[in-house]
Amino acid sequence: MNEDKPFRVYLVAGEESGDQLGAGLMRALRAGAGGREVVVSGVGGERMAQEGLASLFPMSDISLMGIAAVIAQLPRVVSRVYQTVADVVAQAPDVVVIIDSPDFTHAVAKRVRRRAPAIPIVNYVSPSVWAWRPGRAKAMRSYVDHVLALLPFEPAAHERLGGPPCTYVGHPLIERLDMLRPASGERRALGDGPLELLVLPGSRRSEITRLSEPFGEALGRLRDSYPGEIALTLPAVPHLADEITALTASWPLVPKIVRGEEEKFAAFRRAHAALAASGTVTLELALSGVPMVVAYRVGRLELMLRRLVTVDTIVLANLVMGEKPIREFIQEDCEPEKLAAALAQITGEGAERAAQVEAFARLDAVMSIGEESPSGRSARIVAETALLRRR
Repeated sequence: MNEDKPFRVYLVAGEESGDQLGAGLMRALRAGAGGREVVVSGVGGERMAQEGLASLFPMSDISLMGIAAVIAQLPRVVSRVYQTVADVVAQAPDVVVIIDSPDFTHAVAKRVRRRAPAIPIVNYVSPSVWAWRPGRAKAMRSYVDHVLALLPFEPAAHERLGGPPCTYVGHPLIERLDMLRPASGERRALGDGPLELLVLPGSRRSEITRLSEPFGEALGRLRDSYPGEIALTLPAVPHLADEITALTASWPLVPKIVRGEEEKFAAFRRAHAALAASGTVTLELALSGVPMVVAYRVGRLELMLRRLVTVDTIVLANLVMGEKPIREFIQEDCEPEKLAAALAQITGEGAERAAQVEAFARLDAVMSIGEESPSGRSARIVAETALLRRR
């Protein structure tokens, strides 16, 4: 690869979390280029645009969640797959990096490999092959040259399942611990003033709609039984904040709605406990040291597919810790009385709360990658993979 020429990277992100990772990767690629020009093209959202990406099309065209939504928009999504593939082939970058959103990005990668087999392909964020459809790992070998894993157990899973080379690069939350963890005095002792309680019903409309009723009723039950005052805060994704405000206005305990990351993480640093939907937020809460109860409900079609899941917990923090201190209430178990009873166990100084706090203290050692940052390690491997341009 000629060092005098620009390093050309093609990134494909399909949702907000991938957009965040892509923006961090763009910064790290430039920081590690040693003065060499880095030219990035592809598909991304607002954060990647802030780093200079002119997205091939709006990322919202492919940011679909739920099987029904994907089926309804299938013609448009398929059209965007072929458009992206054609653009990659025309640009002939030094490397392609597909970021999460495997239904879309892997469809792109397979077709790029067939049409331009010399272009190396890196998969940033492993699909959950360790949880369901494990055969995907072996199938990926034909079109992915390296997997950048966010979870420490994923490289071993890919090796066991015959997947591509896989490196744990660290979770991006490692780079944000200062935002997650309270300064001295920022989180009051439990019982010293109101109970600071978080409620996090999800970041997608379908999640929030399904969890609003059981969460609201559970919080009402907790209010009736808790001996002190409760200050309830709900960090909302900005584009759904107005809908969430309307949905929660009739709750027995009405939350304070906060918007944006700065207010969200400030609420985390104050919080004593949380009721949360399953997702990355459980890892954020664990790293912040906030005991939690986790719940989730999906639609009937998604439920049929999720019965193929092979892991015994869906709580990301439990999976990373390799133990299950966090209780989870899924589908028919997601009932107000059960949620309220579980919350009562973590909002007082009891064994269940203590077990979670002790487990969270072990997370740093489990997730550590040393001195290198997750985005820096990812950028280094992307650059190294580009040197192995296929013949």
